[in-house]
Amino acid sequence: MSFSRISGVEHAVAPWNDSTLGLLAHGYAWLPHRMRDSEDDTVRTRLLGRPTTALHGPDAVAFFYDEEHVVRAAALPDPVLDTLFGQGALHTPDDAEDAHRVHTALVDALLEDGTGVAALGGHVSARWRRAMAGRRFQRVVLFDEAAEVLALAVCDGVGVALSAQAATALARDCTAMVDGFAAPGPRYLRARRARHRQEDAQAALIAEVRRVPEAEAGHSALATVAWHRDAEGELLDLHTAAVELLDVIRPTVAVAWFATFAAHALHRWPHHRELLHADTDGHYAEAFAYEVRRFYPFAPFAGGLAAQDLTWHGHDIPKDSLVLLDLYGQNHDADLWEQPYRFDPHRFAHARGPGGPGGPGGPGEDITLTALATFAAELARLDYSVPDQDLTIPLSRMPTLPRSGFELRLN
Repeated sequence: MSFSRISGVEHAVAPWNDSTLGLLAHGYAWLPHRMRDSEDDTVRTRLLGRPTTALHGPDAVAFFYDEEHVVRAAALPDPVLDTLFGQGALHTPDDAEDAHRVHTALVDALLEDGTGVAALGGHVSARWRRAMAGRRFQRVVLFDEAAEVLALAVCDGVGVALSAQAATALARDCTAMVDGFAAPGPRYLRARRARHRQEDAQAALIAEVRRVPEAEAGHSALATVAWHRDAEGELLDLHTAAVELLDVIRPTVAVAWFATFAAHALHRWPHHRELLHADTDGHYAEAFAYEVRRFYPFAPFAGGLAAQDLTWHGHDIPKDSLVLLDLYGQNHDADLWEQPYRFDPHRFAHARGPGGPGGPGGPGEDITLTALATFAAELARLDYSVPDQDLTIPLSRMPTLPRSGFELRLN
């Protein structure tokens, strides 16, 4: 296998000692290492100086996603807001009800054409085929190509017209935001610059939309955010509107990580290509997408703040302390998954719709699964070979990828 199982690393860390450097050094392996030494699937430590309790297990999922226990938006530190989500986004204000309204309206507008999320799958498929046409014998770095295809596809869905140059810039900046949001140094600085560039670009686009009367704006997600009014009936300022639009576009472009992992899986276990070829109803492609998300490393954990003083497995969790839900370790736990290091989409044969690894689903989850399942089906149909390259996936880097970005040669 091209990335190793979690190897033993000793951690003699007393409760509430700071583990920030350990997390940066060991990446995805940090929390599973700590959980291995726990007798009750609980780790107590500090991250960035804040008391932190990490949870593991099926019961932990329900506990963590109960908003009476854990508030997730409030946990976002400034470096994450500066890069991944944007300062001033409506998911981090005092008026949470308005935040929910605008997010729901945006997602509904993205999916509003009578076919639901399948429309986005159609955009992904069409853009991918167009990108691959006429490129026989060329070499393609899949990660870069997938990011650009996804940028074009989601912008088709939200009503943003992109030139080829703008699509390349948007894809590059969205992947930089994800790649650098939690990384100190140059990656973080690139992420901040990318965020600022795209906020300015989307703000200019929204200002252009507002030059047309609202009655003529149509029903796209772009028009929805451009003309959204807050609880006082005021239009969102251009910066906030741009942040909201980007927070629909960026997560979809981030599916490029999973698309690259899908190609890695098809290369390592090529019999799945035949199964995807024979998949006439999309069920196997969806199961394949679930398994890619379970098997490969993307988010090491989910985080939030304790909404009140809590108790978990006899441990007191103080209000406003950090609470983590172990994702990577849980997705590779032999007590929860039969042969967890075996890539087997059949384990999700009966899974339909959002949800699956990582906890409860939602519209964004549905978008991710559809885009990923579409990519898997398209890759299975594509005639290509895989040149010699470094396909190892380092667990110390977050987020991680095959070192080569997965290069393929079109036949």
